[in-house]
Amino acid sequence: MIAASRSFRWIVILLIISPCFLNAQDNRVQYPPILRNSYFGVNIGSINYKFSAMQLQPGNKVGAVNVPHAAVRIILYGHQFNKFFGAQISYMRPVGWVEFNSINDDNQKHTVWMNLAGLTLTGNLPINKNLSLNLEGGLVLMMRRGFEVNNQYVVRHATYSTGEFGAQLRYHVNKKWDLQAGWVHSPSNDRELQPSTNFISAGFNYNMRELPAEKAAKARAAGYNFPKQIITAGFATSSMGYGVNKFVSQGAVPIFWGGEVKVKHGFTLNYQRNIFHAKKVFALDWSAGFGVWKSRRDNTTTVTISAFPIFRFTILRSQALDFYGEYSVAGPTFISTTKVDGNLTGENFTFQDIMGFGVFAGKKKNLNLSARIAHYSNGNLFPQNNGYMIPVTFGVGYVFN
Repeated sequence: MIAASRSFRWIVILLIISPCFLNAQDNRVQYPPILRNSYFGVNIGSINYKFSAMQLQPGNKVGAVNVPHAAVRIILYGHQFNKFFGAQISYMRPVGWVEFNSINDDNQKHTVWMNLAGLTLTGNLPINKNLSLNLEGGLVLMMRRGFEVNNQYVVRHATYSTGEFGAQLRYHVNKKWDLQAGWVHSPSNDRELQPSTNFISAGFNYNMRELPAEKAAKARAAGYNFPKQIITAGFATSSMGYGVNKFVSQGAVPIFWGGEVKVKHGFTLNYQRNIFHAKKVFALDWSAGFGVWKSRRDNTTTVTISAFPIFRFTILRSQALDFYGEYSVAGPTFISTTKVDGNLTGENFTFQDIMGFGVFAGKKKNLNLSARIAHYSNGNLFPQNNGYMIPVTFGVGYVFN
């Protein structure tokens, strides 16, 4: 799976940082407060930064520098405080990395990785009923992963904060969808030998407005089972290999992530609580979890503590059981170990991702059986980012309201 797909895990990161989720439990068919008047978006376009021999450490030369321009910017979470003022968190990166070719005539390709995570305030200036100008300005965390040749840095790593500002022209298709085109800029940094960044793009925003009372009432009256709270214990084992992990991360249509650190076995304990559900299929849960993992090569013990959202889709409902699929991305995690089986995994902060399926069974649907795979990595927040591959984890849970 190309590294670009990692950026999509950020789309839900802020869903798990506000206690006001817990205040919306009495009305789970309505968006909780932190989601109302909020939005997320995807923008695709051209990124331009003038990488050249100027980024090299003294004493080095380069044959050619290739700068791919295709890039994506994700609005992970945006919120409109009123008609004119809002704030948003974004993540931007190129689809392909910058290439420095033939360093000191070695005829090899060397890549420089770039990611930008922004926190900006936004101002919305209506032009007419369907058109508005959106201005933004704030801070961006710029992360660059350089490279070494013969154990000597040629382009150094860099992580620093700087300004970011931009403008977008938005066309409001309806209450839910906006189309937009715009430009974003962050300045150069001479100390870090980093050129300025410009991104021109087009994309969309999806807005979450308060649901109409009649729609919420229909979802409530439908009476489908959406468990309110679940406690689950799980056991991960590599006895069946890592075939499932590799299939969904290395196949023709990769939808998950692999990892250089392979876990041999582990134990998990999770609590999750439903905060929103639609009429029959979709549910959004808030979850917290604890894991203990043993690596395959050196038997290294790693402990993780995570908070994460879970998207659950009930595919089949029957009197005996309900069958569902689930997906979770960008769960902020404390991880106890930063070097495992010879792999540098970054810092003690990382992200958790989960994919799996399960059933709710029994007379009151209070028995939960599940099978999941998982992944940990820091989304290139730090120069070192060798991820964890968690094999199938079998879970047994109890549902209560």
